[in-house]
Amino acid sequence: MKAIDRDPEFAAAYARAARCYATRKSNGWMTDRAKENAEATRLARRAVELGRDDAIALSFGGYVLGYVGGDLDDSAACIDRALVLNPNLAAAWGLSSWVKACFGEPGKAVEHAAGAMRLSPLDPRLFAWQFCTGLAHFCAGRYDDAVEWAEGSLRSQPNYASAMRVAAAGHALAGRLSEAQQMMARLCAFDPSLRLSNLAEVLPPFYRPDDRSRYIEGLRKAGLPD
Repeated sequence: MKAIDRDPEFAAAYARAARCYATRKSNGWMTDRAKENAEATRLARRAVELGRDDAIALSFGGYVLGYVGGDLDDSAACIDRALVLNPNLAAAWGLSSWVKACFGEPGKAVEHAAGAMRLSPLDPRLFAWQFCTGLAHFCAGRYDDAVEWAEGSLRSQPNYASAMRVAAAGHALAGRLSEAQQMMARLCAFDPSLRLSNLAEVLPPFYRPDDRSRYIEGLRKAGLPD
């Protein structure tokens, strides 16, 4: 926020600030959800307004519009523009993977995540693109692949709740209930407030109802409390 104070037209600073709220949402850290969601969306919209020619601002601002704001169409439009502006930006490909998975296009999602990892194989956020690959495989019903990629993400970032959720649901729907329960115990230790009743607060904005219902069912089978 200091960067915004110094330069109120610094688009990437708004996008990065908005991204912090997305992390709070994913990890169950929000204390005033309605207020924080509104602020995240405000920051993201300001980022993409100011950064029409800034691929970083469009990528991260667009992601927040999708995950926090629930507007997948705007999210995709922003990230697509980022890729036109800078087709070598690994983050744009990785975040595009997430959008494609949410839209129910797992083939494209896997392809775009692979592009991100190819462009930046030592990226500090490589774990995120591994998770996006796992999420895409989950949406495609390839639960073994989903678990493999989610657990690979966790080896890089052990406290990544999103990857824990995909791994737990994937194990459960693949019939490995013991492994699913172990992963659920790990998830609940990290986020003890998570329940089936408030799961919607951290879910991706799945476009296809079946993706959402299978994800919830997998976490229920893994032992997520009511």
